Amino acid sequence: MPKSQRLIQLIMMINAKKSFTVQELADELGLSTRTITRDLLELSELGVQLYSVQGRGGGYRLLQERILPPISFTESEALAMFIACQSLEFFGSLPFDEGARSALHKFYHYLPADVQEQIDLLRHKVAIWSPQRPMLPENLRVLLQALTQGAVVTIEYSSSEGTSKRDIQPFALYASAGYWYCPAYCFKRQDYRLFRADRIHSAQLNEETAGLEEVHKRTLVDIPDENSEQVTFVVHLTKNGVRLLESDSWLGQAIIRNTDGSGKAVVQVAKKHIPFNADFFWKMGTDAQVAAPEEAVAYIRQKIRDMAALYVAKDGPHP
Repeated sequence: MPKSQRLIQLIMMINAKKSFTVQELADELGLSTRTITRDLLELSELGVQLYSVQGRGGGYRLLQERILPPISFTESEALAMFIACQSLEFFGSLPFDEGARSALHKFYHYLPADVQEQIDLLRHKVAIWSPQRPMLPENLRVLLQALTQGAVVTIEYSSSEGTSKRDIQPFALYASAGYWYCPAYCFKRQDYRLFRADRIHSAQLNEETAGLEEVHKRTLVDIPDENSEQVTFVVHLTKNGVRLLESDSWLGQAIIRNTDGSGKAVVQVAKKHIPFNADFFWKMGTDAQVAAPEEAVAYIRQKIRDMAALYVAKDGPHP
């Protein structure tokens, strides 16, 4: 077996073991302990961080994260991977430290020169933009760690009711419009809730409270609807309004189109989120007219009055 192939196989074996001895590796590969010791030394020089465990039952362990074996990519796959990873740089915070940036650097470094030239050409021509939102990356990392362990997290969270401390068990983590969201079981409310990461002031793993298995098994497709009262939002759209809204992953599916290209959107939302949804359509200006519920219409009318007051002086409008 060529040496390079043997080293790759050795990395794969090490990855699969929590701990190992030189004799175990020698027996599995059919090699001498002297050869295995020499190979481990070479892997260490290449960056595979190992440490020895002294005493009875000792051996070796990986010092930090496991090292993945080389993977072959086609040229188009390499371009797709680079663009996808580069898009993460536009997020204000990420839940995996500098892992994305470090992986992108390694990935680029080992690409053929001609592929690097293609990436350099596209680097400032293709991007997946995401608004940067202020949030604490260390909190995201705690939530991600809790997901992998099925653990409970104690958070300090700000909501419309004020700031409170509560225990939650996350079962998913996703980003939308630059914000990170964490659907989780709230032990305080004894129900599922959706938490926005930028409203989490602190997060710490709770080793005293055991996680619930049924929560850990849930996925993104199991995100429950709000338990609060629901209302029907009806919004009339101009032709341009349809165009602006059709790309939205949620609202785009709710558009009912007219033959002239205009249309309307009909969606169910939590009653307590009426102002949030009304503000969204307010930003579309004259391309969206909220028709229902009446509370949303009244909210928009008040915003119009408030806006008019800003631009009309007491002694009459300015020229």
